[in-house]
Amino acid sequence: MRQIRLGVVGVGIIGKAHLEEYAGIPGASVVAVCDINGQEARAVAEKYGIPHVYADFRDMLARDDIDAVDVCLHNNFHAPLTIAALRAGKHVYCEKPIAGSYFDGQAMVEASRECGRMLHIQLGTLYKKETKAAKALIADGQLGTLFHARSNGFRRRGRPFVDGFGTAHFTRKASAGGGALLDMGVYHIAQMLYLLGTTGVVRMTGRMYQEMDMDRQRREESGFDVEELATGFVTLENGVTLDIFEAWAVHLGGVEGSSIVGSKGGIRLPSYHSGEQTGEFSFHTTVADLDLNSTVDLNRMDIRWHRMRENEDACDSSQRHWIAALQGRVPLLPTAELALAVQLIGEGLYISHTQGREVTADEVKETSRSLAVNI
Repeated sequence: MRQIRLGVVGVGIIGKAHLEEYAGIPGASVVAVCDINGQEARAVAEKYGIPHVYADFRDMLARDDIDAVDVCLHNNFHAPLTIAALRAGKHVYCEKPIAGSYFDGQAMVEASRECGRMLHIQLGTLYKKETKAAKALIADGQLGTLFHARSNGFRRRGRPFVDGFGTAHFTRKASAGGGALLDMGVYHIAQMLYLLGTTGVVRMTGRMYQEMDMDRQRREESGFDVEELATGFVTLENGVTLDIFEAWAVHLGGVEGSSIVGSKGGIRLPSYHSGEQTGEFSFHTTVADLDLNSTVDLNRMDIRWHRMRENEDACDSSQRHWIAALQGRVPLLPTAELALAVQLIGEGLYISHTQGREVTADEVKETSRSLAVNI
């Protein structure tokens, strides 16, 4: 198993989570970290036994013994650093969303192709047990022809910073590009596109909301100018449709899990409240003129597949998949293309909200502009 040497840029909350994950992956070796906060970078390096610390990412990219770079910065910093790393000959793993705008995300994808290096976006929902079970049922034809999906995400009062966790960078368009839609919705929309097997976006309409009370002082400190609730409706290629409900904050006790329906059957994924599972995976179909609502033992499925399938460990998490792909054990899932399609949808929903009308994917592509912050 080939050793993969990694450099991580950004050692905040997300960066630390990535380092913790790498620590448990055979074959993953983090040899350098970079952060403008030198004291924090040195403390993290000492904790994880990382030999090299940098304040300037360019110095880290100059190393010829690093295979891949992990980008753990805020959204509008993704494109410049990712493109620089790709041009330096490194493969790149980047946090979601792919960027702050479709324009920047497209530039990242194009740079990956031009440089012949892999670009992987962190879309953790693709590796959940329920996603694997849903993909297996769809691949086996159990749903028939797919025609509609519903992407749901829910927090009761879980807005970053203003509700007591995270930083204000999440709540400002200047650094994040958007709110609940780009923070949480990326995971759920990408999961639906992956299961539907398409990134072909045709048109979309959306509405953004920021209506609930906030602590006055935290509102002022945060500069909160993004949405806490996003809703939308998307038409994909071949007439397949997708509706979206993504809440950082909403006065409900919960929402149902995301779902997909086809001509022969349907799937409902577990529901979650602020990351905690509150519902179960279920499969719905008709057999012998009987309507069946079935549950699946996902844990038993997972045990069996790890026993029976080669390289099943490569599907256990986004980072495990990344390392396995770099080792040549598995092909890389098309996470960059999925994330770019999600960015296209998100930007389209924002434009639709502003203009009060449905917009086409072509309009978004033509009008999207860079939000990248030079670093």
